[in-house]
Amino acid sequence: MTQPPAFKRAPRPEGKGETAAPSGTSRLNKRMAELRMCSRREADAWIEQGWVFVNGQPATMGQQVTLSDRITIDKAAEQQQDRQVTILLHKPMGYVSGQAEDGHEPAITLINPRSHWGGDPSKLRFTPPHLRGLAPAGRLDIDSTGLLVLTQDGRVARQLIGEDSEMEKEYLVRVAYTGQENTAAATAASATYGGKANQLTVIGDFDRVSANVQAVFPKAMSSACATA
Repeated sequence: MTQPPAFKRAPRPEGKGETAAPSGTSRLNKRMAELRMCSRREADAWIEQGWVFVNGQPATMGQQVTLSDRITIDKAAEQQQDRQVTILLHKPMGYVSGQAEDGHEPAITLINPRSHWGGDPSKLRFTPPHLRGLAPAGRLDIDSTGLLVLTQDGRVARQLIGEDSEMEKEYLVRVAYTGQENTAAATAASATYGGKANQLTVIGDFDRVSANVQAVFPKAMSSACATA
């Protein structure tokens, strides 16, 4: 059998490609996100618009900055950010959190003037531009129901799902036991949590968490729904 030809990456010409960042610096868009000024994507858009300044000088795309550099933004960027909305939606079952998939509609289709809470203290009323760039900050499965946060504001998304987010998320899972015996799973649960074979065992808040779900819950158990 003939072996396929081996391909090797051509060497990069000298002087080409990305230049290593100087020690103690970071990209401007990353630094702006760290300062919670905006998201990286927003930062890039603002830089292209000429709305970002470093030490009083117009910023450039990909610019490296230090911790001591002073970063400011134009009033136009602030006004654009003030118009961004964050929407709290109680997602019902049957809707996906993000893009439509497998014939199921995304939760964003539920957002319209009729679903706008009448007691909204912001006094903003829904308009179609509120849907532009609106993305879920986190997700719920299609069979889950509960709070879904959708936002145009990268600062909000970063606080909820960013790498350094410390926001707690709580889920309530309901399970139903069909009555079918699963001796292996029941024995494993008994050994782990001190319960009795063929019986469900209550797991306390301070009990050791097992990564093997089937060792705790028999296979005959099915998840009914999860609420965030």
